[in-house]
Amino acid sequence: MTVPEIARLLARHHLGLFGGFHATPQDDLPAGTQTVLLLGPAEPGFWPHVTAEPEWDGKPDPLDRWSRRVIGQLASDLGARALFPFGGPPHRPFYHWALRTGRAFRSPVVLLVHDTAGLMVSYRGALALPEQLALPATGPSPCGTCDGQPCRTACIPGALTTDGYHIAKCIAFIDTPAGGGCMNSGCTVRRACPLSRRYARVPEQSAYHMRQFHQ
Repeated sequence: MTVPEIARLLARHHLGLFGGFHATPQDDLPAGTQTVLLLGPAEPGFWPHVTAEPEWDGKPDPLDRWSRRVIGQLASDLGARALFPFGGPPHRPFYHWALRTGRAFRSPVVLLVHDTAGLMVSYRGALALPEQLALPATGPSPCGTCDGQPCRTACIPGALTTDGYHIAKCIAFIDTPAGGGCMNSGCTVRRACPLSRRYARVPEQSAYHMRQFHQ
């Protein structure tokens, strides 16, 4: 099966193909893996879709349970292995895998920036395939042509800057009334990215992730 054919299968579940790379012997991957494809939410429409699924039943970790079921079934259908950025061990190096795809890059504020999702990039899982598939061409980081790079100065408490991420500052800020915008709509820095704004992720999804982070 080709990468475009797999992308069409993913689209049925509001998942997007966020890049891929060819495995090397040095990678910590299941034996026989030739190609790894990273999967993320396809917008618009991911959140209404996933919150209508059976996993949204009031029990813990509905998004992770949905990811395991859907991506696990896709992997089974494709003769692949499903890998996830949550759970474990083993803890999979999704940050470094994302950089290998040529579609995600280290942003000026250290976070990953994706050529489509911007700073709102997230990964629901990966497919480790036994075939070496032809991968689409990639381009340079979008940050190089980003006017003003607003992510550099968007963080009100100065927790997320070009110097890195200061978690204690972030937590302290979102615990105050002034941090309500981040808690209810998502990180100000992520929202400042022009690609993020075009990605159309709904505030409810960002609020869910902020609650998970805060816990």
